[in-house]
Amino acid sequence: MPSLRKDYRRSLLLLSPAPSPPTFAALKAAYGSPLFSVLRELARSPTRSQGTTILDIALPCEHLYGRQSVPRKALYSTTQSLLAGLYKLICVISAKESIDVEDSEGIDPRVLLVAYPRNGQLDQSLESRPESESQGPIIDIQTLACSQRSWKTVYAIESGEGEQILNNFLLAGKADRDVHRVRGGIVQVSAKDEQTPPTNVPAHFKRHLSVVLGGTFDHLHIGHKLLLTMFAFVLEPASTADEGAQRSLTIGITGDELLKNKKFAEFLESWHERQQAVDGFLRSILDFGPTNDNRIAVEEKTEPGPNGHAVHVTLPSSLILKYVEIWDPFGPTITDETITALVISAETRSGGKAVNARRVEKEWAPLDIFEVDVLDAEEDGTVTQGKVDETFQSKLSSTEIRRMQSERFRSRSHV
Repeated sequence: MPSLRKDYRRSLLLLSPAPSPPTFAALKAAYGSPLFSVLRELARSPTRSQGTTILDIALPCEHLYGRQSVPRKALYSTTQSLLAGLYKLICVISAKESIDVEDSEGIDPRVLLVAYPRNGQLDQSLESRPESESQGPIIDIQTLACSQRSWKTVYAIESGEGEQILNNFLLAGKADRDVHRVRGGIVQVSAKDEQTPPTNVPAHFKRHLSVVLGGTFDHLHIGHKLLLTMFAFVLEPASTADEGAQRSLTIGITGDELLKNKKFAEFLESWHERQQAVDGFLRSILDFGPTNDNRIAVEEKTEPGPNGHAVHVTLPSSLILKYVEIWDPFGPTITDETITALVISAETRSGGKAVNARRVEKEWAPLDIFEVDVLDAEEDGTVTQGKVDETFQSKLSSTEIRRMQSERFRSRSHV
């Protein structure tokens, strides 16, 4: 099986604590300026031709700090709003500035959820947590700082909060980072949101140890990244699971034969290419252990029957990532009874209903459905018009990415 692509460079942007409530207007006011500065600088870098530039974006989330034992369902809505708004802002900025964030030769932004208190006063007792509890998609600043990721540049916000986050980051890890400071924005926090959210949650909230997601995942783009991050978020951490209980994320990826009639099919990535892209992204938000960790086990399975072809990746935290080649709209949701939750995008809501109808027919428990926003170019109640709107949509469409590749191929062949 081909190895994961390694021709990339990496930078890190440490944002200020997130605004609350996380409206798009508030996110734009807080993060518009630093995102613009960093994306533009990376896009203009003279080394851009050397491959993809991965931009890890650390998003400090107060509502996640000290709440490891709270069911993920209770934290889902706020986290989803934050993440969707931030990824949308990245799309808006990159569309307006013609910055490539959707091509293999462009900038690859990835948002990391960091549990962090607004006042910056860290609970020292959290530093001694076992390794399995320091894995993503929710991490602390210590886990981020102590990872072995080779960031060429660390960007920090010019503000009191920004300096505090940077200092906590440097104290926990390497102090000799190449740090660049960028101008920050205005972080708005409403009076009623200044206090830590209550820890009491409804008793009926389920804890999910086996979650499923399905899709084509051709030419991984920002919409996919939002979907995959919230998919991983639904899974409960190892600390809340019973001893010996298996945790798994099952990703159904459409088989090649079902995609032959897609537009610009000649530019479709193969199943293995798509599986590797999804695995590379998921590992980047889940695993902060050593580079080339030999504890990670990869096994390809080919068995008879539906969903027989799969790649299983077992991480050091004992989390199993199951990549399954699917040939129908249901995939593992109707062949694996142990799955308890399904993550879908808003545009595939009907598919979730169909899955549960089939499970009821089999006398299985229906899946708990978690919905992820579909990103659009609407800003503050108005729609971005003309070319910028078209460019925005092209950053969220695999078909559009293939179309652009087709146009580039034709233009090169006529030179």
